[in-house]
Order: sequence, then C-alpha cells, then structure tokens
Amino acid sequence: MTADHALIPAPLLVRRPSTPGAVPLDERTTLDAGPGTESAARGLRTALGAATGLPLADGAGPHAIRLRISPEVEREHGPEGYRLTTEDPDAAVLVEGGGPAGVFWGTQTLRQLLGPEAYRKAPVTDGKWELPRITVADRPRFGWRGLLLDVSRHFLPKDDVLRQLDLLAAHKLNVFHFHLTDDQGWRIEIKRHPKLTEVGARRSRSKWGHRASPLWDDTPHGGFYTQDDIREIVAYAAERHITVVPEIDLPGHAQAAIAAYPELGNTDVVDTAALTVWDTWGVNPNVLAPTEAVLRFYEGVLEEVLALFPSTFVHIGGDECPKDQWKASPAAQARIEELGVGDEDGLQAWFVRHFDRWLAARGRRLIGWDEILEGGLAEGAAVSSWRGYAGGITAAEAGHDVVMCPEQQVYLDHRQAPGEDEPMPIGYVRTLEDVYRFEPVPPGLSPEAAAHILGTQANVWTEVMENRARVDYQVFPRLAAFAEVAWSTLPAPDERDYPGFERRMETHYRRLDALGVDYRPPAGPHPWQRRPGVLGRPLEGAPPIV
Repeated sequence: MTADHALIPAPLLVRRPSTPGAVPLDERTTLDAGPGTESAARGLRTALGAATGLPLADGAGPHAIRLRISPEVEREHGPEGYRLTTEDPDAAVLVEGGGPAGVFWGTQTLRQLLGPEAYRKAPVTDGKWELPRITVADRPRFGWRGLLLDVSRHFLPKDDVLRQLDLLAAHKLNVFHFHLTDDQGWRIEIKRHPKLTEVGARRSRSKWGHRASPLWDDTPHGGFYTQDDIREIVAYAAERHITVVPEIDLPGHAQAAIAAYPELGNTDVVDTAALTVWDTWGVNPNVLAPTEAVLRFYEGVLEEVLALFPSTFVHIGGDECPKDQWKASPAAQARIEELGVGDEDGLQAWFVRHFDRWLAARGRRLIGWDEILEGGLAEGAAVSSWRGYAGGITAAEAGHDVVMCPEQQVYLDHRQAPGEDEPMPIGYVRTLEDVYRFEPVPPGLSPEAAAHILGTQANVWTEVMENRARVDYQVFPRLAAFAEVAWSTLPAPDERDYPGFERRMETHYRRLDALGVDYRPPAGPHPWQRRPGVLGRPLEGAPPIV
C-alpha cells in the first residue's frame, strides 16, 4: 500500500494522474511561504527538517514547497479547507488554504504523504524522499473537533501536554478542552489565591483502580501549571491552529478549592476546615456555597483565566452537583428564598446564569455540561452533551449551540475490548470500529437544530490513567477513528467502509510508532500495558442510545 492511500482523516477528494510518478524532495527543495502561512512554514521546517535532514531554505522555484492562502479555496472549502497538488509546474508541491489554518492542515497531509519516517525527530534512512503525483482537495465537516484531557485526576507535566497538542494537530483536531480543576486537584496558578495550588494541587494518596477497588497508591500526587506554563501551552496550540478551552469547575467538583479555602464550602453543615484534596473517585458531596463571597472569589479566578486563554468559550463544568448540602444548609435555603429561584436546581441555574452574564459582559461565551439545562439555560450558553444525545438535542432545538460528546460513544476512558487483559476496565466496550461508526448529529434533528451542532469531541478522564503511557493506551488508536468522524464527510454509520479504514490504519500505526505513541495494539495489550488484579467497572452489553 502506498502512503497516499493511507490518509487519515480521509480527504474529500484525491485525484491521481493517469501516468503515475513521484516528485523528489532533496537538497534543492526550498520553502516558499506566502503571507499568512508563517505558522505552517515553521511547522514544516521543524518537523520535516528534523525527519529528513533537509535544510528547506527560503526560496521560490520549481523545487519549492509553495504555501499560499487562496480566496478561491476559501470560497470552495472555507478557511480550514485546503488544496494540495504536486502537479503545479511552478513548484514541487503547492499547498493552498482558505486561510492560515487551511494551509496548516494541508501541510499535515503533505507529511502523511511522505510516509511514516517523516514523523521521526532525526533521519533514520539515507533513502529518497518523494511525494506521489497527486492532488488532494479537502475541508472539515465540523468546526469544533476536540479532545478533552483531564489533568486534575492525574496531572500530566507540561511537556506531555505539548506532545498531546502535536498529536491533535497530526490528526487535524482543533480544540483542546483543558480540564484544570476538580475535587482531586487544582492545576492552574491563580496569583490572587495562591493556596489553590499551594494546598489544592496535591493529594496524599490516590485510589488505585475504580473507587470500589481496595487498593491505594500511597505516593503523594500533585502538580500544577504556572501562568507562564499556560501561556506557553496556549501559544504552542495557537501555532498549530488549536484553540485551548479552559474548564474551571463550579459549583460542584470543588473539594480541592474548598480544601484550600474552607470558606468556599457550606460551613453551616460541614466542617470544611477538615477537608483535604480528595483521594478517590466519583461524585463528591462537597459543593460551593451560594454566597456573594464565592461569586467574587470565582470572578477573581476567571479574571486571571481570561487573561491567559483567548478562547471565546470558557467551560464552567456545571455537572454532577449534589444538592444534599444545600438542602441541609439554612444559609442555602435562605438564599433560595432571597433569590426567588424555587429550589436547589434553581440555585444551580442561578450559579450558571451569573457566570454566563459575567462572561458575556467580557466578550466570552459560557459552555457547560448538559446538567446546566436543568433549571433553565441562559440565552448565550452552549452545551457539552455528555450523558447521551438527549441533552444536546434539547439544547439545539431550543437554539443553543452544542458540542456532542456522549459518554456511551466517545469517552475514551471506556475499555476497548472485553476480556481480562484490558487494564482497569471502565464502562462499555468501545472498539476502534465503534468509534469509527459514531455519528455526532442524531437522526431526526431538524435542520435548524442541526445547524447548532458546533461539532464533537472525545473525552479522556484520567481516574485510572496515572501517566502518559496509560493516556496513550486509552486514546490511541481510537483518536484516529474519531478524527475521521470529526473531519471527513462520511456516509451513514452502517455504510462506512471500516475495512478500508483498517487498511489505512496499517500505515497509521507506523506513524504512531515513529511518534512514540504507546497505543493499544490491534491484537490486544502488551504484557506491560495490562494491570492484573486492579479493579475496574466494566459495563456489559451495547451502550444505550439516550
């Protein structure tokens, strides 16, 4: 199989001339970058220069890799669309994009066409580098093609995050949902509230496996990103045309913050001063108190977050907020009466609406998990539909923008196969084929509602992923299938050519090998990828469509 038949995600159009041939890249090859293509040129020079050893000096001419922004491509394929051809008489290869991002995605295709060795950090062969005679025209189906990475349950060092961004870029994914706070750890420096990281960024131990497991990892766990780390991550992502969407969880999933600042909790029903950063998994009962002081505290947090993240969207969580403490709290009950919100669901909606208005006044948009629909949703808010399709359908039909990420389909912490060898098996079996047949737009959605589906993302929750290798195992190769779902124009799920995708994956596995990705092999986990004796929570049968 030749490399040009193994493009992932599959492009809209591939045309080959009747007479096959190849275009060499060698010491004569230059880089001719037009205005607006600077990030793509830097990426090519860094990646291909390292893998090939070629200097790729600036220069035009028949041996150049020519990068251009094209109004024609923008009209036909939009700002993220591109056209790549090795049939141009004035260049070795011409990559035209509808905008800077389109050029960048075109260079990702160029890299794939050069073969798996183009993904190495230094040359491993003295062989020839060449591109097939080919023209590729392409554009994405969705504008939001995302991956959520949870660094609260298990912290990943900055360099691992940067590597994850490289892997997203290689798969033409353009949103990185950065889950930065939760009960088990606060991972972002907030200068006006230093205890959030001094206290909230570390826990004394961690549950080993599912929360029902009797096992513990007694190694203290912690870490956080300084504001300079965040600036670096955001800039690194922007260079790859990836938007970083931060998530600051409220009013639930807040024990790490309450452990750092006990006054944030419901002090009239819980001794919040005795709380520590949570060391196990699940839904935590300790939620924020509905006070003006708590609002001011989180406004201060978000002021620093907005200064670091240019993303239009800011995720505030809003999920899994138990109401027991509010029901038992005289202060919370008085607040419900004072605000006239009816009940505890209304109190949660009040939290969400407050921050929706607060963000909107600063030119940003709130997005939250589908629980924010309960009690009424603010007009400008968007929804991440995680509990199934239903929340997204309800939101879209009501005119709200939606990102589809149903747990039954695209939670990559769920196990990849049945059997005893899957490490700490969580949830339903979601095979590579299952992910490939995921459809983000539910059938029967009205055209007006379907227009509110911004796109889709896969979510990676790290309770049982203690390091980069475990994240790699859970995410890959399924992220390749998800990327094709998010980017490519595919037929209905049952009509998709999964055998053809599997054949293309034979080459893609070699790309992942070159990148050092510890993916799950098709035949099952390597012995060192297993976790014998560590309890998971497998769910049997096919996941429900809800």
